[in-house]
Amino acid sequence: MPSIRARIFNAYVRLLIKRRDWGPDKYALARRARRLFGAPLVSRWLSIRDLGVQPVNDASVRGEWLSVEEPDAQAIVLYIHGGGFVACSPATHRPISAGLARLTRLRVFSLDYRLAPEHPFPAAFEDVVAAYHRLRKENPEVRIAVAGDSAGGGLTLSLLLKLKNDGIDLPSCAVCFSAWTDLTGSGESVKANEKSDRMFYASTISSFADAYVSRDERENVYASPVFGDFAAMPPILFQVGSTEVLVDDSRRIHEKIQAAGGESELQIYDDVFHSWQMGVGLLPEADAAMKDAAEFIRRHSVK
Repeated sequence: MPSIRARIFNAYVRLLIKRRDWGPDKYALARRARRLFGAPLVSRWLSIRDLGVQPVNDASVRGEWLSVEEPDAQAIVLYIHGGGFVACSPATHRPISAGLARLTRLRVFSLDYRLAPEHPFPAAFEDVVAAYHRLRKENPEVRIAVAGDSAGGGLTLSLLLKLKNDGIDLPSCAVCFSAWTDLTGSGESVKANEKSDRMFYASTISSFADAYVSRDERENVYASPVFGDFAAMPPILFQVGSTEVLVDDSRRIHEKIQAAGGESELQIYDDVFHSWQMGVGLLPEADAAMKDAAEFIRRHSVK
């Protein structure tokens, strides 16, 4: 049973987002998503009140570093925000990135990747790969953990597949919050949870996919990592809500990893909205999820 606060947020999210008509025009969809998801949130500013923030804006990588006053130097975290590939930024997702910085006591780099439809696939994916290589080059002796929510969770897994396929050292671990891993929408939960999901319909998933990737590229593993080979992966933690249309996007990869003998944890929270970790500091379910994620990262990244 979700907490009273979660039930209130569930109702608010359904009213604000699910009832919205996103429409078929991918440019109109992006504009609507940016107005909605990019709106100023008090929590995104309050979340960094005790942290140092260092912007990065050069030709190859953009984003921001977040850190506590005396961070642990043994590891860093690369964070990849969600937003359906068309919206949001490091600023909008500071509740999560700042929460990870505070709870892990590690420096967190929150990536500002290019957005669709102006920059379709593989632009966002290429930016994630470039950011990882940049962090590795600048921190050769430091372990790197990777985390992301929604589209950022999918990009996290696509990055792991690319690194493995290229024979490059993998991150110490990965954390995926409500990951969107299948842009074809083939998971059973897309239809089964359409009524219970607090944020999306099945058609919403298809509309956002249209804005990012062409239909003939949707089974490309760097767009839809659910179709990839997840043998020999680092430890991965999946967190997803039981009523999300995307619950099978996490479950199927978790099962692939376990079948291959890898280490994967799947945490399914009861009846919470998509990427509920954004409510850290407000929702007990978000606080619990973020605490588990931070402990997972430290367990696999810090000696």
